Amino acid sequence: MAEDADIIVLGGGASGLAAAYLAARAGLKVMLVEANETVGGLLSTFAVGGTRLEHYYHHFFSHDEELRWLCAELGIADRLHYHAATMGMYRGGNHYAFNSPADLLLRFKPVDLPGRFRFAATSLYLGSYADWRNWEHMTALEWFRRYAGRSAADAIWRPMLEIKFGPYASEVPVSWMIGRLRQRMNSRERGDERLGYLEGSLEVLLRALLQHLQQLGVVVKTSLPVEEFVVERGAVRAIKTAEGAYSARQFLSCLPTPVLARLLAPHHADYAAALGRVQYFGAVCTILEMKQPLSNTYWLNVADEGFPFGGVIEHTNLIPASNYQGRHLAYLSRYFEAGHALSSLSKAEVAETMMRPLSRLYPHWKDSHVDNVHVFRTNTAAVVCDRGFSRKVPQVATPLGGLHAISMAHVYPDERSCNNSIRTAAAALRSMGHPTGALPRGPSLAGQIGFA
Repeated sequence: MAEDADIIVLGGGASGLAAAYLAARAGLKVMLVEANETVGGLLSTFAVGGTRLEHYYHHFFSHDEELRWLCAELGIADRLHYHAATMGMYRGGNHYAFNSPADLLLRFKPVDLPGRFRFAATSLYLGSYADWRNWEHMTALEWFRRYAGRSAADAIWRPMLEIKFGPYASEVPVSWMIGRLRQRMNSRERGDERLGYLEGSLEVLLRALLQHLQQLGVVVKTSLPVEEFVVERGAVRAIKTAEGAYSARQFLSCLPTPVLARLLAPHHADYAAALGRVQYFGAVCTILEMKQPLSNTYWLNVADEGFPFGGVIEHTNLIPASNYQGRHLAYLSRYFEAGHALSSLSKAEVAETMMRPLSRLYPHWKDSHVDNVHVFRTNTAAVVCDRGFSRKVPQVATPLGGLHAISMAHVYPDERSCNNSIRTAAAALRSMGHPTGALPRGPSLAGQIGFA
C-alpha cells in the first residue's frame, strides 16, 4: 500500500503546526491530523471590537529567537512589536509596583529590608547564573526560605506558588524557578521589561502558518481524532480514524501525554504508564470587556489569600484600547488541578466566582463597568513539575518504531510558550533525522531532555 505521507503529525496546536511547517520546508510530504474542528489549540482567538484576542493571554519575550525567525519566514515580522510592560504585586491589602530595584528595595513593605536585598540577590542568581541541573533535588520553597529568607519566601514566593500550583506548591523544584526567572530577566532592557505582541493577535500567526502549509502541500485534516494505532512488528504503520487508515514512514505525536497514553496502552503498557506519570494543570481565563481600566498595571500578581485568581493581566495596558474600539480588556487567570471545582463549574458560575472579589482589589470597580464577559478553560494548560521531574520526561523516540512524541513536558525546565513550541518541534524533527535548516537556537532552556 502506498504511504499517504512521509510524516503524519498528530495534533494541530503550536508544536504540531511548527513541526508540519519545518518538515514540509525540508521537502517532506506531510499530513497534519487534528481532533478539533479547528487547529490552533492554545493559540485560539475570538473577536473583540473588530480585532481578534487570545483565549489565553499571550506575549513574547525579546529573546524568543525561534519565534522571530518563524515570523520572518512567514512574512509577518512587521506585525511583531515590543512594548514596555508594567508589573505589580498585591500583598497585605496594598498595591505595589514591581518594575525596578527601587520598587522592591525601597517601597515593598511586606518584606523587611534585609529580606528585600536577599530577594533581589537570590532572584538575580537564579535568573542569570544558576544551573538548573544542580537544583532539581530541592523544592523552590525550601530554597527560598533558606537563601532568600522566610520574610521574602512567605510574603512573595509561597502565595504565588500556591495560587499557581495548588496542592503541588511544596514540590515545585528550584529548577523550574530558574527557567521561569530566566525568561523574565532575559527580556529586560536597561532594567525595563519589554514584551512582544503580534498586531492583530495570534490569529495572524495562525493564518500565515496555514497559508504556508497549503503552499507547501501539507494536508491538514480537522475534526478527525485518532482512534488507534496500527502496529506491525513493533512499529507504527498507520493511524485509524473515522475516515479510514492513513499510513506514513514516520509519525510525530504532539498530543497531550494522557491522550497518547490511551492510544499506546494496548501496544506498550510500560511506556503508556510512564506517560501517565506526567500530570497536567488546567487553566481558566475570564476576560472582561470594560468601559474603563482597572489600573495602569499590565500584570498584577495577587499574593493575598482569598482570591480565586492568581493574576490580573490588563491586556490594554500593553496594547492600546483604541485597537479594540475603546474597550478595556483584562484577564483574570487561574491554574487548577484535576478535580478542582473550577473544572466543573458552568461558565456563568466561573465568571461570577472570578468577578466577586474584584472590589477588594479595585475599590472603584463596579459591575456596571463590564460590558461583556468571556470564559475559556482547558484541562491541559501546563504540566505539574516536581523534584527530579527530568526523570519523568519521556524519551521522544518511543519504544514503537516510527513513532516520536513531544509534549509540554519537553519544555521543562522552561515555561510553555510559542517559542518553546517551535524549539521542541525542531528538536523532535532533528531526532527523527530531518534537518531544520537555518532555524536559530535562542537561549531558551526547553528541548534539552528526552531528545537523545
